Parts: sequence; C-alpha cells; structure tokens
Amino acid sequence: MPRAIALRSDFTGQQLRGLARRSKDASQARRLMALAVISDGGTRSEAAQLGCVTLQIVRDWVLRFNAEGTPGLIDRRGKGRPPLLTAAHRVALAAMLERGPIPAIHGVMRWRLCDLGQWLWEEFRVSVSVQTLTGAALVLPFCTTAGKNLHLAEISKMVRPRRHAVLLLDQAGWHMSGQVEVPANITLLPLPPKCPELNVMENVWQFMRDNWLSNRVFHDHDDITGHCCFYWNRLIDQPWRIISIGMRDWAHRF
Repeated sequence: MPRAIALRSDFTGQQLRGLARRSKDASQARRLMALAVISDGGTRSEAAQLGCVTLQIVRDWVLRFNAEGTPGLIDRRGKGRPPLLTAAHRVALAAMLERGPIPAIHGVMRWRLCDLGQWLWEEFRVSVSVQTLTGAALVLPFCTTAGKNLHLAEISKMVRPRRHAVLLLDQAGWHMSGQVEVPANITLLPLPPKCPELNVMENVWQFMRDNWLSNRVFHDHDDITGHCCFYWNRLIDQPWRIISIGMRDWAHRF
C-alpha cells in the first residue's frame, strides 16, 4: 500500500478551522475542516468521513493544498471549448458594424448576418454560422413584466432590417400582461397551456442547469450573474447544440 502524502506543516489544525469559518466558499470550508483532522493527527479515513468523500479525493486535496495553499481548495471553473470569436475579433466586428458597409465595395446598403460572416472569413479566416452572430438574453433578478419588456427590446435589436420575428412563449403572467410592450418587428405567439413539450426554451434552460449551473455554491449575486452570462455566451457559440436540443422527431422526421 503506498505511503500517505504528508500534509504541509505550516498550518495547524486550529488555523485551518479558523480559515474554514471565515471562508465564503462552502466547498473550500469543508475541505479545510477535513484537512484539519489530518493536521491534528487524525487518520485519512476520518478526514474522508468528515468530508463525505473517498480516500483518493482526500489525497487530491492534500496535493492541492501542499502545492497552492488554501486557494487550491477552491473549485476551478472549467475552461470549456474556446469561443470561435476572440476578443480581438469581436472588437473588429463591432467597429465594422459602427462604420457600416460601403455599397461600392461590399455590395449592400445594410449589413446582413451572412455579409458579416463572409467578412470575418475574409479578414480572419474564421468560419462562423449565421447563428453564431445572434443571441439575445438578459440576466435579471426577477421575472416581471418590466424584465420582459427589456428582453423584447433586446431581441428586437437582433432582428434584421425588413424582417419580422415571431416569438414563441408560454402563458406566464409576465408574458401575457397588458403592460407588455411589443416592438413593431416582433409578434408574440403564445403556446397552448399545459404543453411544455412545445416550449423548446425550457429544454435549453434544463440543459444549462443540468450541465453548467446546478450543484454549485455561489458567493453572491454577482457570482450568479457572472456564471449565467459566461455559460449563455458559451451556449450561443454552439448553435448546433441549440438545434439538437430543439429538434423534435414528431416535427422534423417527415
């Protein structure tokens, strides 16, 4: 049986418990309490029992703590797939949008998404789908009619000139209120009641919760907002995933 890795000795068990009490990260506090058991002379099995984990995980905690100290016991956010458009690409794209097209050069009076996709390829050799350039979401603290109006205004900005958007939505109270302000280029199409299988967005939210947002301890409201924005941007960089989530055999098999 391999010999247990020694825990660094510059922290006493009492100090580790004090750090756990002051920590705002629940996972870090639990790991510090488990390591305090080892520092006080307890066994790895006792530490694993306190932390509700296996001996292998306790070993990983010891390695991380020895190498990085207390910051090493904080959960690391996975980097995920890098976005197709880097910060430099987005800055250049925003500048091009501000300048607008030159008809004699670009052949159009107004930018279309396909034109911007072609420009990105010619300038940076970055191939993106039209869906990569669209996406409208707001992270708000409450579901209210005022929030819905802000969301509709954001969606309206994403609709191409001379186009009209039909927005499917359920019959939640803040969706159907008489105070909802619908932009001229959007038509609301309420879904029948008690038909969640028709509401694709519910599946999108479920995917985000199940894979990215659930089973986490957030530090504060800003931490929640940051995670939601980060993972929404990751999602809209993967339009094929949204298409896959939204497909229905009964609607697309014919």
